[in-house]
Amino acid sequence: MTMQITKHMALGLAVLGSSVPFGAMSSQSSRAPSQQSAGAQGKRPERQVEGNVITSERDPQVRIELPKSALYVGADRWDLYGIADCELHAFVDADGQKNVQRLYWLQFEGYLPTKPDLKHKYDSPQRAKIGGVDFYVDTWVRTNDAQTRPGSDREHVEALIPAKGYRMPAGMMYVRLVNLLDQEKRKELMVVYGEDLASTGFTAAELREGGKAYDRWPTIEKGLVERAEKKIAIDKTGKRYGSL
Repeated sequence: MTMQITKHMALGLAVLGSSVPFGAMSSQSSRAPSQQSAGAQGKRPERQVEGNVITSERDPQVRIELPKSALYVGADRWDLYGIADCELHAFVDADGQKNVQRLYWLQFEGYLPTKPDLKHKYDSPQRAKIGGVDFYVDTWVRTNDAQTRPGSDREHVEALIPAKGYRMPAGMMYVRLVNLLDQEKRKELMVVYGEDLASTGFTAAELREGGKAYDRWPTIEKGLVERAEKKIAIDKTGKRYGSL
């Protein structure tokens, strides 16, 4: 997002708000560019989705493959807060009752030309490499009833999921992977992977700083990041990775 603190705000971690349904969703698989909501600005998602694979021809040129169990729930594209062109795609793993167990949130984002002075700023000391691509890494836990900033990217994701009949669990743990595409740091690829907290036996409150299980979080976090790295395959398709 705009800067690291604004990115956290967009993820719904630090501000108040509510989730409002946004846009229409398309079918699970499409070989043509995704035909989901065009958003208020009339933009349509341009990355191609086929089953559990998403292909981007620019910013960056990349093919991202998720587990075959991942089901596509839709995409959206709009001007995020009026400063960045944002395209996101969401996939879920769910049980037979459509309870979400895992979330895959892929986002392609770049500042608008009308905002030439803005650039992304990430300072997380944790790093990961997937398919030869370097990512900044951040993790957190979140309850499903936490408030979400209106107009945020998270709000758009939260609209896609119930629109297809899926239900989020009471709490989830997330890892965010961010790769900056250009030296100017104006474009990014973001991948957010989330898991139901139920598998840990703890609640979000218990795993946060000050919670009774906070000392368990480093081990849980390590496993979460490792699973994200294994479940998300990135192929630069033999072309130059980054902006065209």
